[in-house]
Amino acid sequence: MATVHREGKTDLLSGKVTVVGYGSQGHAHALNLRDSGVDVQVGLRAGSSSWGTAEEAGLAVNTIPAAVSGAQVVAMLLPDQVQPRVFDNEIAPNLEAGAAVLFAHGFNVHYGRIAPEPGHDVIMVAPKGPGHVVRRLYEQGLGTPALVAVAQDASGRGLDLALAYGAALGAGRAGMIETTFAEETETDLFGEQTVLCGGVTELVRSGFETLVEAGYQPEIAYYECLHELKLIVDLMWEGGLSHMRFSISDTAEYGDYTRGPVVIDEHVRERMRHVLGEIQDGTFAREWIAEMDAGEGKLEELRRSAADQLLEQVGRELRALMQTEAPEAHGVR
Repeated sequence: MATVHREGKTDLLSGKVTVVGYGSQGHAHALNLRDSGVDVQVGLRAGSSSWGTAEEAGLAVNTIPAAVSGAQVVAMLLPDQVQPRVFDNEIAPNLEAGAAVLFAHGFNVHYGRIAPEPGHDVIMVAPKGPGHVVRRLYEQGLGTPALVAVAQDASGRGLDLALAYGAALGAGRAGMIETTFAEETETDLFGEQTVLCGGVTELVRSGFETLVEAGYQPEIAYYECLHELKLIVDLMWEGGLSHMRFSISDTAEYGDYTRGPVVIDEHVRERMRHVLGEIQDGTFAREWIAEMDAGEGKLEELRRSAADQLLEQVGRELRALMQTEAPEAHGVR
């Protein structure tokens, strides 16, 4: 069973905590930590468009080297693509002796793209939600669950420091689960590729195209295969699969049990195992790192191709008509 922590000693964060980056996660971390009484400074490149936004929120902002200097903890909250260059050029030369380096995702550490010197704790606090949710739940007195891990425990108190940071982030209110950088990275990539992003999008697209190819109206296919998905996911999020099945009709539930395994069968699970294998042996990481190093041209091409699909065209038109639509207007019957 997983080890779940609900508390952390936030007084361990007695020095400056520098949040590098002010994007989705960066803004939530900086604001939540500040509101928990932590001395926070945001580190940004000179001329960053986020500089004024962070200052307007009442946060201290400085260039990355200046913000890192003197910090007890440096939180790396930049996109994976730019982290290694920024770490090597602007962070590592300015780290205080014994300063901890914190990540919200283990990719760069797990695959060896960032390797802080042995005298530094290397820890992780990975909230299981986008930054705006991390911030909103904190403001509501709630919290976003998080994973915590230690890759390098130079001080002997790396886990305590991670728990302190997580508690200040609000994650202790929902639970912080101990893991490793390897487990977080590999399961995160697997979930994104086979279920949450890759799996869901391909399932939606395939269902939509199957109906359209069979002669049904694209608008109807969109409603049935994409629009109603949020309603189902919300039910699962609220109470698991059983709650979702309790909330839908008996017809939908029977179809779930009997036809779902026909579509998602052993062949699909075997392909999932293949994808997991490529994550575990580094094949995906090498491919993605090469793509990042080459300027992400293939990613841009894939984005353009996906945006031109009929599913997206129909969706843009229908969403424009649904600006004030009540969510219960399209229930599963």
